[in-house]
Amino acid sequence: MRSVIVIGGGISGLAAAWQMRGMADVTVLESHTRVGGKLRTGTIAGVTVDEGAESLMALRPEAVELATAVGLGEALCDPATSPVTVWTHGALRALPAGHVMGVPTDPSALAGTGLLSPEGVARAAAEETLAAAPLTEDCPVGRYLAARFGQETVDRLVEPLLGGVYAGRADRLSLRAAMPRIAALAEQGAPLTPALRRLRAAGAPRPAAAVQGVAGGTGRFPQAVAEACGARILTGTTARTLSRIPGDRWRVQAMTGDGALTMEADAVVLALPAFAAAELLRPHSPLAEAELAAVPHASTAVITMAFSRTRAHFLPEGNGFLVPAVDGHTLKAASFLSNKWPWLQAAAPETFVLRASVGRIGEDDLLARPDRHLVRAAVSELHRAVGPMGEPLAARVTRWDRGLPQYEVGHRDRVARIREAAGKLPGLALCGAAYEGVGVAACVATGRAAGRQVLAGA
Repeated sequence: MRSVIVIGGGISGLAAAWQMRGMADVTVLESHTRVGGKLRTGTIAGVTVDEGAESLMALRPEAVELATAVGLGEALCDPATSPVTVWTHGALRALPAGHVMGVPTDPSALAGTGLLSPEGVARAAAEETLAAAPLTEDCPVGRYLAARFGQETVDRLVEPLLGGVYAGRADRLSLRAAMPRIAALAEQGAPLTPALRRLRAAGAPRPAAAVQGVAGGTGRFPQAVAEACGARILTGTTARTLSRIPGDRWRVQAMTGDGALTMEADAVVLALPAFAAAELLRPHSPLAEAELAAVPHASTAVITMAFSRTRAHFLPEGNGFLVPAVDGHTLKAASFLSNKWPWLQAAAPETFVLRASVGRIGEDDLLARPDRHLVRAAVSELHRAVGPMGEPLAARVTRWDRGLPQYEVGHRDRVARIREAAGKLPGLALCGAAYEGVGVAACVATGRAAGRQVLAGA
């Protein structure tokens, strides 16, 4: 059987290993003491919670299909039904249904919500009357959508959703990479509002919920894939160098808790963040190394808090809220986990658990603050946003340093150059969040594609 080393035991690398199950001798190297990357569960006040991604996108099938294939089908669950809510202009305000990443398909529904000023609503409604030249080159999300819908729509509706997904900013993120459906319509040279309405009306049946969770925590997902893929998994093992050896094979030199380890294989899958993949590829492809190293990354932190239901002064309704960067708050989002996920409420009926998120690209000073300062800022802003909840029973900060790659203008062309350069190295495949999507489903898709690529080269 063809031998393969997968470097990186996050969900992308594990999906690659699963794709090759039974058809290759696969070893997965993971530098941490556990697999899963940014899919991880922990406990707070005795309650199991996700510390990283808390859901799987259901609008694209890859993650949900893999979760079902590895035995988690019965554990998949929909969140409680609740509108997207934005904390802005001093109140929590529901975003009307029928938007695409904050881009309204019925701007008139925004009237009276307080999300936009009357002038902002009128400006958004005017989009379908504006002439539209075909988009011919990539551009920032913010620049294009502000010209079409007005700056208020970008600041108050689009930016909060982009901040939640990418921890990025609309004036830097690529329209083609971050909002490909919008970009495809823009390339046709017609107003967006009627085109989006037509797409929604004619689209395939959508799942009941845009995302799904896993009872017991989404952190269960990578462990289930690891157990089902049949690969040899070495945790606490950090790949240090990657070198070519005769026969178009690869040698990986790694460090473990017991010392150095050298392994050889017919193929290698790099399932690593862009900056880590760049280091290993430096001796083999200066072009791929330079392009990977140039991908910016945002650091974030998740502040998980547990409150006593009997002692809290007030408990919020709904699933949480997003926060526009323009409002100048510390928080960028909050998720009311005990409301959102029925399994969590059933598991801990006396405890209310929520988590708040902080950190966008360029906010390194904020993330340099001590944990206790971030907790205090989060509690203070939660009180302002939802009401006097009182003090948490417990709180914990989970930091994700350089956790989210930024799909800035030209990202898709950069990925094409990386893949072209890497394609000149026989037996090498790349996967992960740096390429075609930062969500769990997209990472699973790149992992499985890497596995197929390696098998096709056998």
